[in-house]
Amino acid sequence: MNEQASIRCESISVGYGDHVVVGEASLVLHRGEILTLIGPNGAGKSTLLKTLARVLPMLAGTVTLSGRDLMSYKNREIAQKMAVLLTQGKDPGMITCREVIEMGRFPYTNMAGTMTASDRKIVEEAMEQTGVKELAQREYAQISDGQRQRVLLARALCQQPEILILDEPVSYLDIRYKLEFLATLQRLVKQRNITAVMTLHELDLAARISDRIACVKNGKIQRVGTPEEVMDSSYMVELFDLQEGSYDAVSGSVEMEKIHGKSRVFVLCGTGNGTGIFRALQRRQIAFDAGILQQNDRDIPAARALARKVIEVRPFAPVTEEEIRQAENMIDEADSVICTLDETEREHPAEHLKELMDYADRQGKQKTVEELFHE
Repeated sequence: MNEQASIRCESISVGYGDHVVVGEASLVLHRGEILTLIGPNGAGKSTLLKTLARVLPMLAGTVTLSGRDLMSYKNREIAQKMAVLLTQGKDPGMITCREVIEMGRFPYTNMAGTMTASDRKIVEEAMEQTGVKELAQREYAQISDGQRQRVLLARALCQQPEILILDEPVSYLDIRYKLEFLATLQRLVKQRNITAVMTLHELDLAARISDRIACVKNGKIQRVGTPEEVMDSSYMVELFDLQEGSYDAVSGSVEMEKIHGKSRVFVLCGTGNGTGIFRALQRRQIAFDAGILQQNDRDIPAARALARKVIEVRPFAPVTEEEIRQAENMIDEADSVICTLDETEREHPAEHLKELMDYADRQGKQKTVEELFHE
């Protein structure tokens, strides 16, 4: 990553009128990186972005862009340095996608907005890089939200900016378009050595795409660092005041609150096929126990979050008699046992799984998911 500073914020305060939303905030944004602001609703993330974009006046402090005071730039100059994609943009009217994209060249054209051959080449390159060439002649109003976001990104690239500011750019997109847009953004940030700063609600996506994360809460930027440095499970619970449910930093998954009370089901698992069943039981408000899981199993994050109790063993460690007896006791307490092994795995299960499957059969408690959910 190029460590050249693009934007430097020193002791800034942002807000509306006399109301400070975020105060005494300091932040450095580097070239070639994506920095994502996360935090609860109303924390001031969008207010910070709008202030950097000069949509809102800064209440205190200084912001320098390429070593120069941000407020000293004329509008045409800033448009050549910075491109902005806000959640609620203006409707451009009944014009084609190409015409929307060409607007990105306005900071460089003459008073009449005349496009040169060089301008048209830049437009073509931006459409190629964002995958929207086939949309060029279509009306902007007639395309999907995901396609619109890519068209707006192409328009932003036509400005040839150093800084790209995006406020919740994937909020209204389905998973396909979320991934397409963010993958395109990530590639372009690296290829063009751009600074991108944005807000995201999706923690799993923020953890995967961001070079650094800034956590905003209670009028302050509380933490700044790589996702691995700042997005630990306990701090995410604190940041978002999670009263129900949980967040797992390793998997980036959020789970609903576990069901308490007497366990009705024991889920016999250990091959990575249990997470869907855990969630199905939680949705039906059924308390359950789970085991025997190695601590590196793919099901561990969801099991720890959703099961009343989990029997865990160290990776590649043999399952002990004590752990088998513990599982048998859980089977005795449960009304039903669900085994997550598929048909192939059932033919040659691990020795401890076979022993517990046989024990559940002798108790008459082993059921399929369909049998349990249709009782």
